[in-house]
Amino acid sequence: MNNRYLHSAGASKGRPVHIAKIVKKSAPLCAAALILFSACGGSGDGKKAAPGEDAAQEAPVFAVNTTTAVKGRIQDYLALSGDITAGTTVDVFSDAAGKVVRVYVAIGDRVSRGAPIAAVDPSRAGMTYLPSVAEAPIAGVITALPAEVGMTVSQAVSLARIAGGNALEIRLYVAERFISRIALGQPCEIALDAWPGEVFRGSVSEVAPTVDPASRTMEVRVNVENPGFRLKTGMFAKVRIITEEKEGIVKIPASAVIQRFGETYLFSVETDIADPSIYVARKKNIAPGILIDGVMEIEEGLEPDEEIVIRGQTLLEDGARINIIDQAAPLSAR
Repeated sequence: MNNRYLHSAGASKGRPVHIAKIVKKSAPLCAAALILFSACGGSGDGKKAAPGEDAAQEAPVFAVNTTTAVKGRIQDYLALSGDITAGTTVDVFSDAAGKVVRVYVAIGDRVSRGAPIAAVDPSRAGMTYLPSVAEAPIAGVITALPAEVGMTVSQAVSLARIAGGNALEIRLYVAERFISRIALGQPCEIALDAWPGEVFRGSVSEVAPTVDPASRTMEVRVNVENPGFRLKTGMFAKVRIITEEKEGIVKIPASAVIQRFGETYLFSVETDIADPSIYVARKKNIAPGILIDGVMEIEEGLEPDEEIVIRGQTLLEDGARINIIDQAAPLSAR
C-alpha cells in the first residue's frame, strides 16, 4: 500500500497521521538541538583557559624568620654542682691545759697569722701562772669557735677553726664516662643563687687518681676566686668545667639546621637576580661542629654575617620565594 498511515494511540476518532508531516514538524527541533550542542563545545571539556593565563599565576611565598651568622667563641663544658668549702682549714690549739679566761675573736672575723685567738690560764691551787695565749697559725676567717670563757680545755681540744685566707674550693664528682675530658688547669665558670646573674671564675686544681667503685665517679677539686670576699663556705654552686673552647668560629642557632636524607643543610637569604625586591632561599650544605645549648658551630659552608632562615624553613626548596616576617638578633660573639 502506498498510503501508509499511523493511528494515534490517543485518537478518539482514528484519523490517519501521515509520516511525512511528523518528520517535517520535527526537523526544526533537531536543528536547534544541534546548534546548542555545537555552542557548548560538544566535547565536554568545559571552558578553555585563555593563552598566557598559567604564566600569570605567581609562585608561592613562604613566611620566615631570619637571623645573621656570627663569628665568635664557642665552649663545650661539663655541668656539675657542689658546695663551697674552705681550701685550707686549720684548728687552733692551746699550748697549755687550763681554763679559758678570754676569747679575742668571733665567728666570721678575719684574722692574720699570729693574731690572738683565746687565752688559757694554766694556774692550779697553790700555783699561779701567766695565761697562755693561743695564736692563729694562718691568716683566714674564723669558721668555728668552740672556745668559751670559763670552760676547761686540754691541749687536744680545738679552740677555733680558721679557713685559710681567700682560698675557697668546690668538690665535684665526675661520672666515669666523662673522666677523659677532665684535666688540671681547666677554667671553670661558677654561678650561685646568692649572686644571680654573676659568673665567678675558678680552675681545676686537683684530680683524684682513683675512681670510687661504688658510685663510679672521680673527685675533682676546683679553686674559686673570691673577689670582695662575697663567697662563703657552705654556699651551693653550679659549675661549668670548660672542656673545649674555640675562638673565631662561625656559629648560628641550631634551629636553622635541617638534617634530611643524609644531608645537613640550611637556607640563606638572597635577592632575586631578576627582581632585587624579591627575596629567595638558597640551600647550603654545611659541616656542623660543636653543639652547645642550642648554639651550633659551622665548620664549612657558611660565612659570618650571612642571613639565614631560622623558622619556617622546613617547607622551603632551593630558590623558593620568601617573605621575612621577623629578623632575630644575632647570637653574642662571646
